[in-house]
Amino acid sequence: MTPVILLAAEKESAEVTDWAARVGWVVGLALFVALVYWLMREGWKWRGTLQGDLPELPTAPDDPGPAKLSLSGRYHGSTTAGQWLDRIVAHGLGTRSRVELTLTDAGLDVVRPGATDFFVPVEALREARLDKGIAGKVLTEGGLLVVTWAHGDRLIDSGFRSDHAAEHNEWADVINSMIKATTTEGAER
Repeated sequence: MTPVILLAAEKESAEVTDWAARVGWVVGLALFVALVYWLMREGWKWRGTLQGDLPELPTAPDDPGPAKLSLSGRYHGSTTAGQWLDRIVAHGLGTRSRVELTLTDAGLDVVRPGATDFFVPVEALREARLDKGIAGKVLTEGGLLVVTWAHGDRLIDSGFRSDHAAEHNEWADVINSMIKATTTEGAER
């Protein structure tokens, strides 16, 4: 016999794939992913239940007056003031979305397509600053406009990012000057 024929005779067939084991692993992995997703969803709902004492969000007045500033961008969420990782999910405040902000003499109107709109009266505004992060979103230094406001007995930080980040400084300055003017007027009375 020639060596070529011997080599061909010694070849063995390839192992047959064990489809039952493979399907079992895929199903097991899918069930694990579904379990993790379900646990995350339950955690979100539990956080909303814990924050159930938060009053309903105010709505914009019928005539808020002329716009001082307006901004298009993204709403990144709200947290307990000073605790940038303590996300507030009650009343849809934890839902990220596009946003149209309008600042008037009456306050800050937050219009969010696909999510709950809300209004922050000028009396409730406490501070506006540039920051780099809020629960689940970290940007470059000054990449986020954070507005602190009072709602019920709680102080809330809400994070916004403009489509044009250069607008953030002007927004922070105007909101802070409105707060100082409101505080000064209240002190004179």
